[in-house]
Amino acid sequence: MPLFEYRVRTKEGKIAKGLIEEVSLEKVRDFLHAEGLIIISITEKKGKARRATSGKVKPEEIVVFSRQLTTLIESGISLVQGLEILSEQIKNPYFKQVILDILRNVREGSSFHSALSKFPKVFSEFYISMVKAGEASGKLGEILNRVSGYIESSLALQRKIRSSLAYPVIVISMAIVITAFLILKVIPTFKGIFDVLGGRLPLPTRILIGMSNFSRRWFLFILGGLVVLGVVLKKISATPKGRKKIDERLLKLPIVGELIRKIAVAKFCRTFSTLISSGVPVLQSLDIVGKTSGNKVVEEAVVKAKKFVQEGESLSEPLSRSGVFPPMVIRMISVGEKTGKLEEMLAKIAQFYEEEVNTAVAGLTSMIEPLIIGFLGIVIGGIVVSLFLPILKITQLISH
Repeated sequence: MPLFEYRVRTKEGKIAKGLIEEVSLEKVRDFLHAEGLIIISITEKKGKARRATSGKVKPEEIVVFSRQLTTLIESGISLVQGLEILSEQIKNPYFKQVILDILRNVREGSSFHSALSKFPKVFSEFYISMVKAGEASGKLGEILNRVSGYIESSLALQRKIRSSLAYPVIVISMAIVITAFLILKVIPTFKGIFDVLGGRLPLPTRILIGMSNFSRRWFLFILGGLVVLGVVLKKISATPKGRKKIDERLLKLPIVGELIRKIAVAKFCRTFSTLISSGVPVLQSLDIVGKTSGNKVVEEAVVKAKKFVQEGESLSEPLSRSGVFPPMVIRMISVGEKTGKLEEMLAKIAQFYEEEVNTAVAGLTSMIEPLIIGFLGIVIGGIVVSLFLPILKITQLISH
């Protein structure tokens, strides 16, 4: 479809410009006139518009887009004009094309949320439902601002978890690399020296050399086995049953399992609170919150709870029977339902558990660090001692 660049004068007398994809120049004129704009110039861009048909849009880009669109709408600019302005500013080629396609759909009469729903890989079901509620209530700018805040808080929580776990991951990776280097490269060199010296080697040295010989001989098979195991686990986790089994095992892990549960509960409550407070119906909200929890066990518990809610039961009762949610969460949800302040209670639970996650991650990191250092000392120290035991033994014999 041809791409046109236009300059117009608005009703307020301001000069505006933008880009528009249309089948013909006449269609562009008709649209601009329908918007009440005075046309100054329309120029067709030479060549066909380059379309980025694939790509990735970061959550941070969605936040910036939503914040900017909020500002434009609250300034009195129409949705169409706002999308036009933002389409010119977006640097990501794929995201720019997505916004242009959404803009075209809105111009053709589609609602904003319907246009967004055509790009499920860019805009989540949560985002689309929030926009739908905003359009229905006439508070699109306010809702977009709320969505931005939600995404920002979710990203902040993810960043804290990643930054806290970065150090242990780096140290463990270095430990694996160093150990592999010693076993595959250093020990074979010492083996040659020991063969020249002759005699019976100490037991720790013999075990170490045996491990080195085994690792070198079967290295490709071991590496291939690890790759196959990774692929199999990925395939299993891609299926609903497999994902559920893995999530069940993760929740039962000591220390780490409780942390995963707190993260899932925090996500569930924060998302649920945001949806309800924005006017999204409870049953529709339950469809969305289970998927955003990041845990299949929690998702299934929410899906089952929704069925009981449809039959007239309160939300807290089926959630309590699931055994997934902590008793405190159930009690606060129950109080929220009885007092008619469910979204406020959910927001308080989310805040509490987000703080709990931060504390738990910090505690886990401080506990892991000495364990890793101790492990490194035992493994690498054991290797060094095993290598030098025969040399010390020979030195003692010579001295005697």
